[in-house]
Amino acid sequence: MGSSFWTANVSSAAALAFALTGCALLTGCAARADLPKLADVPHFALTDQTGAEFDSAKLANHVWVADFIFTNCPGPCPRMSSQMRQVQTALAVNDVRLVSFTIDPARDTPEALSAYALRYTARPGIWYFLTGPVESLRHLDRDVFHLGDIDGTLQHSTRFVLMDRKSRVRGYYLTSEPDAIDRLISDAKSLLRERL
Repeated sequence: MGSSFWTANVSSAAALAFALTGCALLTGCAARADLPKLADVPHFALTDQTGAEFDSAKLANHVWVADFIFTNCPGPCPRMSSQMRQVQTALAVNDVRLVSFTIDPARDTPEALSAYALRYTARPGIWYFLTGPVESLRHLDRDVFHLGDIDGTLQHSTRFVLMDRKSRVRGYYLTSEPDAIDRLISDAKSLLRERL
């Protein structure tokens, strides 16, 4: 057995390893891009943190992330808003939008939402904090996003919801899971690569 036998086997093994690595990478990319289409988000109109009317048409052709919070929340909301800031940092340059809906519209006036937005360095035109009639917010929370019910108890989901450019729900992310934000960012990037 000469050196040509050894060289041929090493070359074959290297080629096989390279091919398997390539297949694994391609399969992984394909799986991430194939997120399910779970629901359609209908048109809605609310009020943003500046006091201006917010029409959901502003989200058309953008990948976007939503959550439900309230500004006086002593529990998970500060963590969730810090995590949303991470998403903003990772994805804002990619034309992704963020929407935080209040579950306490009686106290979360545009002024209160604006102060809260400043606390989390929300970028204007990127991260919106929305308030409005209880019935509109309840419909979105319960019937559209299937996260909970705005019923005065201030109990709410700690999940983020990912939408594609056609405002279709493509994923839910439980923010208490250690890898949730990394998965959300990765999945959002996959959606950014999808064709309309």
